[in-house]
Amino acid sequence: MFRTALRNVLAHKARLLMTVLAVMLGVAFVSGTLVFTNTISDAYQQSSAKGFGHVDVAVQAKHQASEGDKLGRTPELTQAMLDRSAEVPGAASSIGVVDGFTAIAGKDGKLIGGGFRSEGGNYWGDKDPRYPLTDGTAPRGKDQVAIDAETAKRAGYKVGDTVRISVDGPVLTPTISGIFTTDDGNVAAGGSLAVFDTATAQKLFGKPGTYDEIDVKAKGGTSQSALKTQLDQALPKGLTETTTGRQLADDQAQMIASSMSSLKQGLLVFAGIALFVGTFIIANTFTMLVAQRTKELALLRAVGASRRQVTRSVLIEAFVVGAVAAVTGLVAGVGIGAGLRALMGSLGATVPDGPLVVTPGTVVAALAVGILVTMLAAWLPGRRAAKIPPVAAMSAVHAKATTKSLVLRNTLGALFSAAGVAVVLAATTMNGTDGQGPMGLGAVLLIIGVFILTPLLSRPLIAAAAPVLRAFGVSGKLARQNSVRNPRRTAATASALMIGLTLITGMTVMAGSLQHSIDRMASSAIKADYVVSMANGNPLSPDVAEKLEETDGVTATGPLRDAPSRIDGETESLTGVNGGAIGRLTDLTVADGAFKVGGTQVVVDEDTAKSHHWTAGSHFTVAYEDGKKQQLTVAGVYEGNEMIRGIMLDNATLAPHQTDPADMQVMVKTADGASAATKDKLEKALGSNPAIKVQSKKDISNEIARSFTLMLNMLYSLLAMAVIVAVLGVINTLAMSVFERSQEIGMLRAIGLDRKGIKRMVRLESLVISLFGGVLGIGLGVFFGWAAGELLGTKMPTYELVLPWARMGIFLLLAATVGVLAALWPARRAARLNMLAAIKSE
Repeated sequence: MFRTALRNVLAHKARLLMTVLAVMLGVAFVSGTLVFTNTISDAYQQSSAKGFGHVDVAVQAKHQASEGDKLGRTPELTQAMLDRSAEVPGAASSIGVVDGFTAIAGKDGKLIGGGFRSEGGNYWGDKDPRYPLTDGTAPRGKDQVAIDAETAKRAGYKVGDTVRISVDGPVLTPTISGIFTTDDGNVAAGGSLAVFDTATAQKLFGKPGTYDEIDVKAKGGTSQSALKTQLDQALPKGLTETTTGRQLADDQAQMIASSMSSLKQGLLVFAGIALFVGTFIIANTFTMLVAQRTKELALLRAVGASRRQVTRSVLIEAFVVGAVAAVTGLVAGVGIGAGLRALMGSLGATVPDGPLVVTPGTVVAALAVGILVTMLAAWLPGRRAAKIPPVAAMSAVHAKATTKSLVLRNTLGALFSAAGVAVVLAATTMNGTDGQGPMGLGAVLLIIGVFILTPLLSRPLIAAAAPVLRAFGVSGKLARQNSVRNPRRTAATASALMIGLTLITGMTVMAGSLQHSIDRMASSAIKADYVVSMANGNPLSPDVAEKLEETDGVTATGPLRDAPSRIDGETESLTGVNGGAIGRLTDLTVADGAFKVGGTQVVVDEDTAKSHHWTAGSHFTVAYEDGKKQQLTVAGVYEGNEMIRGIMLDNATLAPHQTDPADMQVMVKTADGASAATKDKLEKALGSNPAIKVQSKKDISNEIARSFTLMLNMLYSLLAMAVIVAVLGVINTLAMSVFERSQEIGMLRAIGLDRKGIKRMVRLESLVISLFGGVLGIGLGVFFGWAAGELLGTKMPTYELVLPWARMGIFLLLAATVGVLAALWPARRAARLNMLAAIKSE
């Protein structure tokens, strides 16, 4: 039986090629994902380990816990602590570290780096081991700065150039005194790093005489743990905590691995989708191969082969096919991993240097996935073939499915579909968090149910295309009949395309609806023309609001200031606003009371009010960050959203209790409204600061739209793999169908149907099957998009379903294109059959 199975594989090389390709693509996606994420993770971990090479023990300030209504605080690392660290017996040297956000402008005036990756720090002395200089000298004074080599290369800066830099105040224009290399992970990820001398850095980052961290290097012969013990004894108890360099590197490596884990899981989901789609093709292929070899298998049974041996022979074929596909997929996956890394570099993402990592786990996973998926998909056709009685097989009585099996299949499909719809509908009535699990379960049940019912659905849906197909004469009529001749095969072929289009359509519906909802939220909640904020999300200096208020054409400004507090023993964030102007800058719906902010009167969003059981007129006591308490009155309860929510009180009431007030953003109303000229005027009033964003409501929506578009394009690219596999499935099915119908095609040629008619028949059949899968996929995608939107609507009141008709039309056109392209080779093959040889074939 083993030799028989191998002979069958070699005898049907062309038929099995598409199956090998389908499995190979799925395996390549899986192994490529593992290679890519392992390579990137290893590169960052190695780079991170190098970054901690100068640190044997790091000293950091220990955060003090909250007690009662007293808020916790973080003490400062003083110069005395630094001196004491340097004096312990095992210390060779100590470095005081100062860091903070620092924006560097390119020569075009635009921010370099990704905002939150734009970092700054201090250069220690004349030669800092953290930042080896490749050119120039260490920075001295406020008029000099050193920048990392990657940033200098990207922006075209060199030593002696003047650069525009912003920390947390006016724009600085220091001279570049030096360029250095660094193993900093932010720089490796495409960010920037600028360093000043220590005194200047302390002043710029608002930490005069203090440090964020103290890095201690051990003397030769002193271990990190011994040095840590000495520092713990020398430094003030309860104010500091120490960590060894080895532990820092391990923690960083674990954090990198954790962050890469989510990326890996996301990519593997799409690899799984491709494999799932490929499973239909494999099952379809083996079902057809077994059907074509029914007499051969029956003869084997007649000469003494058992059912188990017949099944085993089919599984051996599947094993050989799966092994070949897995090995080629693994090789292709290594190439995909290398290609993805190169693609990141071409897109501007900087990745640390490092070798391509192919772990034993990747090899095992690729082989296991390829072989197991193929064997599982082939098991059912093999088992079905083994059950056919030899006499029935030889007389082809087995060819049609029994009425009992069809009834059982349709009943099972109806139950799964009904259960899936019921669970999905139930999930839409839950809140966003609780409904996610049931929604996913319902979606899986419904997809399985529709797949089982696809043979039943194929007849009426394909029959609906009959009027169109009649226009193509005999070829159209034959194409329709061929499409429904074997509903199970048609269903398996269409289902592969259906799954891909279900996901693509569902995500497109959700993304479009979310974008529309965010546009509505911005336009309905904000009356301000502009919102000003820091590029990295950090607080703005209060000077920004003052400068904007003094700018010509500005009629109202409203700084939004976050402040911690204690209410009923719990930490609660307060939002300070300009009480006199907030009503002109926002348009929030009041659910209870009045929108009045001033003195001890505050307004609260519905969720916060509900959690504290407040209504309009309620009183509560707040403990500010300075420990002082005050009774406040709820003047009104408003409908919050993702942009504006929380407890709003007047800045005049909040400011006396803040030690370091800072604004998260400033809303601006102008006399002339939003325009390019007004925006330019506001930016110039702020010194054309690269760290500050001035955005209109349209800019905010466009920024969110860009992130949605980027996400969708990435998902489309990943799902393209599933569509490619589906195309292979259509080609495979048609090619094998043409082989099955060789005699029939020969007869059609003999009675007058020309080669063009044969080609047209096969193409129309492919087109009908693909459009059938496309209609099912788009229909399911719209349903899932609606259901997920209903779930999201519990958290976003402005959510509204928006159907992207144009894109859905493109998706249907894509399905039709798949059908046309997939039919090119099978149609050509059918047309070139010799009619006499075909008529004589069995």
